[in-house]
Amino acid sequence: MAISRRHPAALLAVLIAALGTTGVAYATVASTSAPKAMAPSQTQVNEGREEFLEGCASCHGLAAQGSSDGPALIGVGSAAVDFQVGTGRMPMAGPGIQAPSKKVSYSADEIAALASYVASLGAGPAIPTQEQLSTSGADLALGGELFRTNCAQCHSVSGRGGALSWGAYAPSMLKSSPKHIYEAMLTGPQSMPVFGDKTMTPSNKRDILRYIEELQKRENPGGADLGRLGPVTEGVFLFIAGLGALIAISVWIGARAR
Repeated sequence: MAISRRHPAALLAVLIAALGTTGVAYATVASTSAPKAMAPSQTQVNEGREEFLEGCASCHGLAAQGSSDGPALIGVGSAAVDFQVGTGRMPMAGPGIQAPSKKVSYSADEIAALASYVASLGAGPAIPTQEQLSTSGADLALGGELFRTNCAQCHSVSGRGGALSWGAYAPSMLKSSPKHIYEAMLTGPQSMPVFGDKTMTPSNKRDILRYIEELQKRENPGGADLGRLGPVTEGVFLFIAGLGALIAISVWIGARAR
């Protein structure tokens, strides 16, 4: 009886086919599950360029190359523009130690056009998608741990901000939107370090957003929160209020005795 033998190359062919199929399947799943930003149209980029020349070029240069009054914007990405302009920090009236948050000067469409134009100048962090900002399923406890480790030194444990050196300060996060907080982590505005995806994963960023959401909705059923700055502030308040009350009672008793 003849015994059929497989050709030695057959096993190698099957292995290559299996690896190829697996690779194609993984690429398909990854491409469908990864968040995608909408590609800007050329019309939007052109509109952004006109707005840039009108309102930004005087400080950042006609080609966004930077000047003595403003840094270069080539390669900062659309997230940096959306954060700076969307929070009113830009445009600034003049160079200063820190750009404060103020009333926004541009409409949402104008901000999107500016961001598209700057993004076209060089690759950089993109505006986060709704999927990236979703805190559904985020770990609140881990978010608190990450916040205390990476953010509380400047923004305080309560998220209310704090003073930094040379007149700078870390702003309060209690009224910031999730998108702007995420963009700040991606771009590192002012004195803040950059927390890119290699430094802090997108999942960890969502955990921090979840924790900040909890800070933003905390109530104070016991009365005034005294800035949530801890027992020192509360102790000083009680000392001053208690001592003042004792002095007032002593004066009242002395007046009645006379």
